[in-house]
Amino acid sequence: MTVRTAAGEALRLENVRKVHGTGDGKVDALAGVSVALPAGSFTAVMGPSGSGKSTLLQCAAGLDTPTGGRVFVDGAELAGRNEAALTRFRRSRIGFVFQQLNLLPTLDVLQNVTLPLKLAGRRVDTAHAVETLRRVGLGDRLHRMPAELSGGQRQRVAIARALVARPPVLFADEPTGALDTRSAREVLGLLRETVRAHGRTVVMVTHDPVAAAHADAVLFLADGRLVGRLAAPTAEAVAERMTHLGDDAEVQRARTGA
Repeated sequence: MTVRTAAGEALRLENVRKVHGTGDGKVDALAGVSVALPAGSFTAVMGPSGSGKSTLLQCAAGLDTPTGGRVFVDGAELAGRNEAALTRFRRSRIGFVFQQLNLLPTLDVLQNVTLPLKLAGRRVDTAHAVETLRRVGLGDRLHRMPAELSGGQRQRVAIARALVARPPVLFADEPTGALDTRSAREVLGLLRETVRAHGRTVVMVTHDPVAAAHADAVLFLADGRLVGRLAAPTAEAVAERMTHLGDDAEVQRARTGA
């Protein structure tokens, strides 16, 4: 089912909830999150451990099913699709850079990047895949195995794999978490280029205020609630805001009566 959202929106969440467990063990991983992100934007999502950041990303990307609420990606609602249809949708509209990277050790760089296209039954445009790898600085590493690459290079392979299908929306879960400063800066530059030069929409979970400062805006989560937004962020402003998230969460709970 396709339901059009407002023009220019790449992602919309409407009162999205995610509950784990039942009874006394029930945990509200997401407690009614609503947000709309414009196409061609770079948004960072921040919050303390357990705030719901990764759950938000997984529900937004169709990798997990919300307990309630609605999710729209590129103008189409994710609900109402069987697993096969949802998989096809993700492969055509969504890119995802996992924290664990999920590269296959028995495939070389080029094979890892083109594998999702093969799994989707799509024609593999090898020239485009090679150009994508060249853009991420791996044009001379096409036939290297993952074990022969540095951590930053493996992360760039994962980004190239996500980009090669030309998805309108790219989700990244802690893409710089395990990288040194130089590699992290390069990866963040690639994500910004994806937005600026190619009009993609990037949503990135991060714990690092310096990484978040590369985004156009930062969304702050606490206790499964959206408690703030910061436009044109600086690392200093992000770090300062993070120190007050507990207070912001209390205010949000008071407003909602939760």
